[in-house]
Amino acid sequence: MKKYKTDFTVFDALTDEDIAAQVAADPDAAPLLESLEGFRRGRGPQKQPTKEQITLRLSPDVVQHFKSGGRGWQTRIDETLKQAIEREKI
Repeated sequence: MKKYKTDFTVFDALTDEDIAAQVAADPDAAPLLESLEGFRRGRGPQKQPTKEQITLRLSPDVVQHFKSGGRGWQTRIDETLKQAIEREKI
């Protein structure tokens, strides 16, 4: 296996201004945030929570069935349970 050596002295010699100028000249570079103040990762709290988080134990075959449908499997379980409630009302 070949090991490549990078000459980091070239990078060490760059100033922040040099780097900023190169980024500004690159049309593919994403704009940089001036400030991360107020920046939040993740979704954040809902204004009105519409669902309740619980722990629920299900049979492995039930979980596999819904997961096999791909993303949104928990939502599909929720919809199936809602349909079961509606059928009980009839």
